[in-house]
Amino acid sequence: MSTVKIGLIGGSGLGQALLEGHEGQRHELDTPFGKASDAVIETEVAGLNVFILNRHGPGHTINPTHVPFRANIYALKSLGVTHIIASGAVGSLREEFKPRDLVIPDQVIDKTSRRAGTFFEKAAVHVELAEPFCPLLRQLLLEAGSQLATAEQPVNTHGRGCYVCMEGPAFSTRAESLMHRLWGGDLIGMTAMPEAKLAKEAEMAYALVALVTDYDCWKKRPAEQSTDPAELMREIIGHLQVATGNAMTLVRRALDLAAARQDELMKSPSLQALGLAIWSNKSQIAPDEVLRLKPIWGRYFQTMESQSVQS
Repeated sequence: MSTVKIGLIGGSGLGQALLEGHEGQRHELDTPFGKASDAVIETEVAGLNVFILNRHGPGHTINPTHVPFRANIYALKSLGVTHIIASGAVGSLREEFKPRDLVIPDQVIDKTSRRAGTFFEKAAVHVELAEPFCPLLRQLLLEAGSQLATAEQPVNTHGRGCYVCMEGPAFSTRAESLMHRLWGGDLIGMTAMPEAKLAKEAEMAYALVALVTDYDCWKKRPAEQSTDPAELMREIIGHLQVATGNAMTLVRRALDLAAARQDELMKSPSLQALGLAIWSNKSQIAPDEVLRLKPIWGRYFQTMESQSVQS
């Protein structure tokens, strides 16, 4: 059994694609935060234990605001997942990030407002989030992406990008899109947060493959007013399908690399994220709350549990 266990969270397009050809064990988990979006499929890839979760549920029926992010991350943590490679469709806020490109973001701006963003509702726990994406996992994805660039049909994989996570489900106004550019945003999406933040709270390394489907509305096309909306949608879906295929290839190569670098990946700072983050006096945290979140922070209460047994 390997030390590293990889969770794959699929977004638009990639969620279903990740499931194809995998008949592994189904885990239909209930958590203190409700049920996960879908059953988690446990399989093996490149000798690694891999756990696949479709973020938007069967048939893409869960919109971004209502994705049960806490249940999804808790479920993966309960299954022993140590590292998460997520994917998601994004709009581009920069000319250089073209439709069909892949981006491995290094920063995020959280604009969401209606989503529960922490596991810790009854304790003061403050994780460090300066680097929201695991640098070791990002490097792995970048190496996998660089291999795609030598293929017969080169794929552009960008090694950095600031992801603006909006609430949705409606897309931005043009004024908002221009504002996001002024903020330094490069990509606009709806699912990276609080997913990345919750993964950090659960001490799992997290990185994202962003699939560029279109330019956000800041970039007004000359023929935009006369273009058939249905044609525009077909164009976006076409970009998504191509980007999904590219991302699938990248993820498979990343898993091969991960299998060979498990010791290195286990050095991710995210795996120790709660070491200095629990500010509450542990003895004052209700025992039922400690138990409720045991998969998340249980190891930091082991001394207290042993003392309780001895007494």
